[in-house]
Amino acid sequence: MINGLIKSVGKKGTKWSNWAGNVECVAEQVFYPRTEAEIVEIIQLATGEKKRIRVVGEGHSFSPLIATDYFIISLKYMAGIIHIDQENLLATAWAGTSINKANTALFKSGLAMINLGDIDVQSLGGATATGTHGTGTSFGNVSTEITAFTIITASGEILNCSKDENTDLFMAGRVSLGTFGIITKMTFNVVKAYKLEYTSSSNDFYKTLDTLEESNEKNRNFEFYYFPYSDKLQIKETNITDKPVKHNKMLAYINDVFLENTVMSMVSKIGITFPSTAKTLSRWMAKAVPKGTTIDYSHEIYATVRNVYFKEMEYNIPIEHFKACIQEFKDLLEKNEYFVFFPVECRFVKGDDIWLSPAYGRDSAYIAIHVFKEQAHDPYFKDMEALFMRYNGRPHWGKMHTRTAETLSTTYEKWDDFLALRAKMDPDKLFLNPHLEAVFGV
Repeated sequence: MINGLIKSVGKKGTKWSNWAGNVECVAEQVFYPRTEAEIVEIIQLATGEKKRIRVVGEGHSFSPLIATDYFIISLKYMAGIIHIDQENLLATAWAGTSINKANTALFKSGLAMINLGDIDVQSLGGATATGTHGTGTSFGNVSTEITAFTIITASGEILNCSKDENTDLFMAGRVSLGTFGIITKMTFNVVKAYKLEYTSSSNDFYKTLDTLEESNEKNRNFEFYYFPYSDKLQIKETNITDKPVKHNKMLAYINDVFLENTVMSMVSKIGITFPSTAKTLSRWMAKAVPKGTTIDYSHEIYATVRNVYFKEMEYNIPIEHFKACIQEFKDLLEKNEYFVFFPVECRFVKGDDIWLSPAYGRDSAYIAIHVFKEQAHDPYFKDMEALFMRYNGRPHWGKMHTRTAETLSTTYEKWDDFLALRAKMDPDKLFLNPHLEAVFGV
């Protein structure tokens, strides 16, 4: 049967690249299993031929988590909601399910995911494995809502994991970078479908920092975008409401299509062609911040269209250090005059107990920096990463970073426990690649 599976997946030497195009590889084979039994067969094949395996979601990570010369497994055919428990507000889904398709299916059952980021095309497996998050100080990252998952190990064993079963594997495996095995399905908390009132406005950088705690306290979801070389921010405030749907088509068009895509594409092309215009472009965008309110169901509010390709680095900072860090960030940016015109996204997340979650043990702020895909990201990324590290920053696992075990090991309390469990689960490094070997120092 394994031969049939191999023949069904295409030619050997398949080129793979991520969404942004900054990570590419040529895998010896790309598999598209439809069952857990087929995954076990692929693992047996890889073990016998001494190959390695990486599992890909929708390719929205900017770090080289997937890059391999060996086997890639895509779970795109292992997708969909498996079961909904209305009484206990739980949903079970295949790991290959995209967030937007999960949202659609849940909404048909009168349910919704609890909190999300602004991209909904990732797979559930990929989003949770890398610690993907939204914003709101009452909410952890998406992985914190997982109550159980099923994983296929390097030995081909199928394990169910929860707080009561294979507890250590559950505590570590919700953000595992795909290094313990292949998670095939997961059960997660959901809530009754709810509407959100989203307001976009402009505010001063320093005034926003002065009232940051109040803004986080009074809003379910609060975030802001800082425009380099200006003192202006776009403020995004979102709260649950019982008001009727009020889909502000003009605001949605200006924000999601015109400003974040059409204008951003135009700005990027001008900036690349005429680098001296970077400051002017950023300041112009700061003045063009859309203002208005939209009311819709949660999955319609969270999702934002992203048609302009970029590279991204994002760091988690202890929330108590955020104000000092972002002010030093602004000062450093203006002093060194980096060639940058993309806004800087700042979000806030509740701490958690997942071993390698960037928010492990601390309420957190996230600072995400971006450059156009055709633009050089250093020295901007390099210098800002050094700044984030001075504030005990931890990188978002799905975003660009240069950290290795030498420095990462000192910022995670459960680092050694994670590595010991990984070695136990996968002693022959079946699920590693060169990037992860550097990250874990193995």
